Amino acid sequence: MKNAVSIIRKNTMLIVLVLVYLFFTFTTKGSIFMANNFSALIAQNAYVYVLATGMLMCMLTGGNIDLSCGSFICFIGAVGGILMVNYEMSVPVAILVLLVIGIIYGCVLGYLIAYVNVPPWIATLAGYLAFRGWAVALLSSHSTTGSIAPIPDGFLKIFSGKLFETAPKTVNMICLITGIVASIIVLALNIRTRAVRLKKGYEADSIIALAVKSILAIAVILLFAYKLSLAGGIPTVLVWVTVIVLIYDFITDKTTIGRYFYTIGGNAEATRLSGVDTKRIMFIAYLNMAVLTTIAGFITTARFQAANSTAGTNFEMDAIASCVVGGVSAYGGSGSVFGMIVGATLIGVINLGMSLMSVDANWQKVVKGVVLLAAVVFEIMNNKNKSTK
Repeated sequence: MKNAVSIIRKNTMLIVLVLVYLFFTFTTKGSIFMANNFSALIAQNAYVYVLATGMLMCMLTGGNIDLSCGSFICFIGAVGGILMVNYEMSVPVAILVLLVIGIIYGCVLGYLIAYVNVPPWIATLAGYLAFRGWAVALLSSHSTTGSIAPIPDGFLKIFSGKLFETAPKTVNMICLITGIVASIIVLALNIRTRAVRLKKGYEADSIIALAVKSILAIAVILLFAYKLSLAGGIPTVLVWVTVIVLIYDFITDKTTIGRYFYTIGGNAEATRLSGVDTKRIMFIAYLNMAVLTTIAGFITTARFQAANSTAGTNFEMDAIASCVVGGVSAYGGSGSVFGMIVGATLIGVINLGMSLMSVDANWQKVVKGVVLLAAVVFEIMNNKNKSTK
């Protein structure tokens, strides 16, 4: 009984995600289950996964956040549009220039926060205001409509195209094969992880728990692979998101510097006294956030197929909400990439489901606010229960 309660607590948001998806499947009469909506779920929320990955690293250091990421996405889109459309700069060179801009901003922001000791919310609030205004000014001065288009096809193919594209409603075999390969890899990793934990004497999942977890994971992968195969192929943004998520999951789980993010969030002073350069870790967190924000800017610009002044609006809130809903502590020191993925997917499903139901955008914000508050309350209550045992 205790084991069952423990499993439910650990996977509460995952269970909620399944229930919410089933709810929208019923209320939309199955339209959310259509192949094109599986593809839309990824395309519309790819920026959330990328931003939330960077926000996770910031929040681990002590609940710190980046309020400027949405405005910086708008700025990156504006500069990119001017370079590629107005000045006809080649796509590879423009991408490189924009990445350099992102790195410079990350270095400045990281330096101010880590070494000048400017509070993160103040430093990023300044960026939130400045970059939005700067982007709008640039767009207004280079376009009579306040929007720059069309973005070159080469850029669109990289950040909003499809791999091995086929006609809709025809099964894409490469997509299915990719899903099968991914399923085999997940099963092998689950088995290997359990074997390693047992060998080292750590607590490990039972055979039944391993089987259930693996079957569910494989079922989800194969379902997505099949639906995406009917939707024309693998979206390139899915490749970007997968690569980024896997890299940061490895960093947080397998590397020394990844563990430093957790220890700083748990007790920054004790971490500093143990010999860790906490300022450098904080600097890396915000440099990393700026680079990922730049990539999210590419994805957003490609999705809109234009640079416009509304890009990135409230994106920072979606990233923060995804982390908190996914179990990342608002106080720092705990959270995982997998939890963030669950949180981002839940937010994405809510957005898509309510859009299909034609729910007013204002009520969508109300629902997301309630979900965010419920997630924080759940975390606080869960921590209280742990401390009383």
